[in-house]
Amino acid sequence: MASKLVIVESPAKAKTINKYLGEDYYVLASYGHVRDLLPKEGAVDTENFTMKYQVIEKNQRHVDAIRKAMKKADTLLLATDPDREGEAISWHLYDLLEKEGTLKGKKCARVVFHEITKRAIQEAIEHPRELSMDLVNAQQSRRALDYLVGFNLSPLLWKKVRRGLSAGRVQSPALRMIVERELEIEKFESREYWSIEADTPDFVAKLTRFQGEKLSQFSITNTEQANSVRTDLVAASAGKLTVAKVEKKQRKRNPAAPFTTSTLQQEASRKLGFSAQRTMRTAQQLYEGIEVNGETIGLITYMRTDSVTLSQDALADIRELISSRYGAENLPEKPRLFKTKAKNAQEAHEAVRPTTANLHPDEIKGTLSKDQARLYDLIWKRSIACQMVHATIHTVGIDLIAGDADNLFRATGSTIAKPGFMAVYQESVDDAKGDSDENRLLPPMKEGDVIDLNEVRAEQHFTEPPPRYTEASLVKTLEEHGIGRPSTYASIISTLTSREYVELEKRRFTPTDVGRVVNKFLTEHFTTYVDYDFTAKLEDELDEVSRGEKEWIPLMKRFWGPFKELVDEKEKSVSRKDVTQEVLDEKCPKCGELLSKRLGRRGTFIGCSGYPECDYTRSLDGEEGSSTPEVVEDRTCPSCDAPLFIRQGRYGKFIGCSAYPKCKHIEPIEKPTETGVACPECSKGQMLMRKSRYGKIFYSCSSYPDCKYAVWNEPVDEACPDCNWPILTLKTTKRKGAEKICPQKECGYSVPVDESKDEESS
Repeated sequence: MASKLVIVESPAKAKTINKYLGEDYYVLASYGHVRDLLPKEGAVDTENFTMKYQVIEKNQRHVDAIRKAMKKADTLLLATDPDREGEAISWHLYDLLEKEGTLKGKKCARVVFHEITKRAIQEAIEHPRELSMDLVNAQQSRRALDYLVGFNLSPLLWKKVRRGLSAGRVQSPALRMIVERELEIEKFESREYWSIEADTPDFVAKLTRFQGEKLSQFSITNTEQANSVRTDLVAASAGKLTVAKVEKKQRKRNPAAPFTTSTLQQEASRKLGFSAQRTMRTAQQLYEGIEVNGETIGLITYMRTDSVTLSQDALADIRELISSRYGAENLPEKPRLFKTKAKNAQEAHEAVRPTTANLHPDEIKGTLSKDQARLYDLIWKRSIACQMVHATIHTVGIDLIAGDADNLFRATGSTIAKPGFMAVYQESVDDAKGDSDENRLLPPMKEGDVIDLNEVRAEQHFTEPPPRYTEASLVKTLEEHGIGRPSTYASIISTLTSREYVELEKRRFTPTDVGRVVNKFLTEHFTTYVDYDFTAKLEDELDEVSRGEKEWIPLMKRFWGPFKELVDEKEKSVSRKDVTQEVLDEKCPKCGELLSKRLGRRGTFIGCSGYPECDYTRSLDGEEGSSTPEVVEDRTCPSCDAPLFIRQGRYGKFIGCSAYPKCKHIEPIEKPTETGVACPECSKGQMLMRKSRYGKIFYSCSSYPDCKYAVWNEPVDEACPDCNWPILTLKTTKRKGAEKICPQKECGYSVPVDESKDEESS
């Protein structure tokens, strides 16, 4: 038996590291956290903040395996992730084994590495350290705070809003952001404005000055005014424009810093359409190790980081590649150094980068899954580009006279003189506006040139409300406010969606009715605890604990006292009616009492404040409620032969049995459409086109619930040529157009539809 036991979190990581170490080492996985707080009240003692832990049930067998292996080893090496969570996992395992005497007379050390390569692992093993109780205490206090908020606020939400709800210390300010943006959009009043544009044979110019006055966005605000200006300009110009001024400038554009967790999630969302969770899951796979050319290697450095620093070895590696692959002219004289914004330098020491720059994405594409290949490509390009020379851009601005100098049009354009880093990578932007002049080329012109004028156009525009948050812009805003940390961004988003406080529509967040009510309750009654500055300050204090600059127990006491007092006070002073109802300045048509907007089981509706004496209700769109459900004509329930009713549910109308709850037969109002493609899983049913509760189209087996096979894309009655799965599916994206793809994730077969037609015809 090996004398040294190495512990990591995941079996994939264990498998990779095991190949780097000799026979004297044995690597086991803890499968994440081994202990957590007892899932009941009293797990955190609010007098002295001692915590009661228990082994997580699903990981008990892994703890037993570690315990058994440790009895035969003489050294324990704790090699979990290099952050607070990793430190806490190591400490919990050490504490567990130490208290039961398994470590008596044995050595124990912490080893830390930021990439899974043979060199990095061996170097970490040669330079072990002790466990950092500062990092452990920072994680413990964070967990205790989350527990105390959850266990005290959630029951209050149950009483004041609806059973089953919950509130989180960091998720609640994020919910506030989404709701406040929605309220901004609802209050937004669009304004009309017009632009006047001149079309020439080679370019378009915009009117900037008219009759001696400089134009602003709202100088022209209606059709009559726009047409009048246009008519005057057509007459004044007489079909010609004269070049009054030519301005040429040169500017530099520098590359973006290498990826942090936050910027990686943002770019993967913008460029690849990945959710934060999908990004982190794929990055974890790349970090833990992939087999390349017969050797298992971690392809990227640790992916939970807020640092933009690159090691000296990495800089040398990248600079050598730039020189050989892109030429010495694309290599700056000195390495580019980027400043890390995050205060908490202990959390991570490097940006997310490839472990070796020489592994070009194209060379290893065949050994990676589609998601892995796309994300690795993004990380590799960003890391290389950040050390290349700046891009040189030539800009030109042309002022053109229409008739006389009081009427001025302006055309702008630019050319990329030297692409520099842009030859490899360009950063995307959230909600970028159209009509960019970046790649607009203008013909050579000089002062006094006369240009033919084809047409003067008046273009109508309207101001637009601020856009809803995407995952990328939400993560960016959270980071700007100092809310959350690299390890928490993905979980914040997934928690809000899983609790159904928000919905993702066209990749943008919209608050649900429940989300709005929960936010209203928290912002009105727990204002401090959803305040952005308060949340950020608390995050900073936890960072100070991790650096050993602050004690954690006094921090806990300062938080707990006022918070508990407020919870107790609100439990007495706030009624459910105050939270879930909003009185309107409108009288009930049935009884004359005031109407109120109310939260019900199926969402928000308008109801009489005189309920239960008056049962008047209507939907928000004005449709009045009815106490008698509509009967489906000429049909009875196929299960029990009772009449069928059209009912209103949480996700809209559906057909249900009148004998409910004795008979629970339900069916959609809109019948599923047959596709004529047999189900590939059970071979009995056929694939039907259906609508999800949110209105999204999907395809599933007609034998449901006996067969639960379903796909999002339209099924095609063709077997996959690679894996022989009985069907393919038709997927259309802006990037790739229409493709036939295999629905089996592990297969990866895809072919453009046009190409597949060509193959058939040949």
